[in-house]
Amino acid sequence: MVKPKKYIWRHPSGRVYFRKTGMKLIPMQAPEGTEAFDRQYWETLTGKLMQAKTSWNALMDDYLTSDRWTGLKPRTRSDYNKVMEYLREKIGTRDVKALTRSDVIAAQKANAHRTRFANYIPQMLVVLCEHAIDLGWIEHNPAKGVRALKTPEDRKKQHVPWPNWAVDKFRAEAAPLPRLIFEIGVGTVQRPSDWLLFTWGDYDGDTLKLRQGKTDKPLILPCTDQLTAALERAKRALGVTPIAARRILTQPNGNPMTYFYMAKIMRKERLRLGLEAYDLHALRYRAIKELAWDGCDDKEIAAYSGHATEAMIRKYAGEARQEMRARQAREKRR
Repeated sequence: MVKPKKYIWRHPSGRVYFRKTGMKLIPMQAPEGTEAFDRQYWETLTGKLMQAKTSWNALMDDYLTSDRWTGLKPRTRSDYNKVMEYLREKIGTRDVKALTRSDVIAAQKANAHRTRFANYIPQMLVVLCEHAIDLGWIEHNPAKGVRALKTPEDRKKQHVPWPNWAVDKFRAEAAPLPRLIFEIGVGTVQRPSDWLLFTWGDYDGDTLKLRQGKTDKPLILPCTDQLTAALERAKRALGVTPIAARRILTQPNGNPMTYFYMAKIMRKERLRLGLEAYDLHALRYRAIKELAWDGCDDKEIAAYSGHATEAMIRKYAGEARQEMRARQAREKRR
């Protein structure tokens, strides 16, 4: 004889609920007797579906008000934000007390295809668990000591700058939102994480203002003709004059676009157009090469890109200049 499950309550209408003292009624989504019903029951009983007072969402919200967060450099905040977005999506409502070392390792392995991000997961969890210890939620840190993954040799490669034909194809065939993201990337010469920071108040019809996330450096960036056209199209598509605080890159519901959302949109569009070899970060390198082709020196390029040193500028601008000189030499040979 199967023992009946505790806390299951049937409404006169026939609807089945999980009902426990001190908790709201939770409707059971699957038919009773199915595997899905059992799974929801046990997850609910153990609190995995509950927004506990000691949930990861609650912990991260408190962490963002602490000096552990406010004392970080802008670039570190940017990197941590990406991991916290991931954690909110995966375990945001779960109880911090339930975390085990094997959970941390499993999350790291699930992201092994992006090694840098995968290694940030245990690093971020160590910080959050230390904060949870300070709050008295847990007594030890299960994320400490997790070994970092090594990047496979075949993945240790530089981003490939977009060639002319790929730029032309994307501009001709991309959908409006990916095209806007593309033009912001090429036109501002900034890192992808900074593209998300622009608001309509930063745009005056000719330039965009920015305080870089990595360097905290304030920049005024003259827009290219292509970027200006894309921004004006986006503004007209809103149907109303956007408020100054509204982000230029937003999700369909109007909320600010996250890095993962942007990357997903661009990956899907690049795959559709057969341009998967050329990623978001490579748009910055493309922009640097364009400035070099137009005769800008390293200091002029740095004024646009905000690079603290000129080493990376010399690398990609140098490639552009070598190509340009070789083409000039070919003309002389003819």
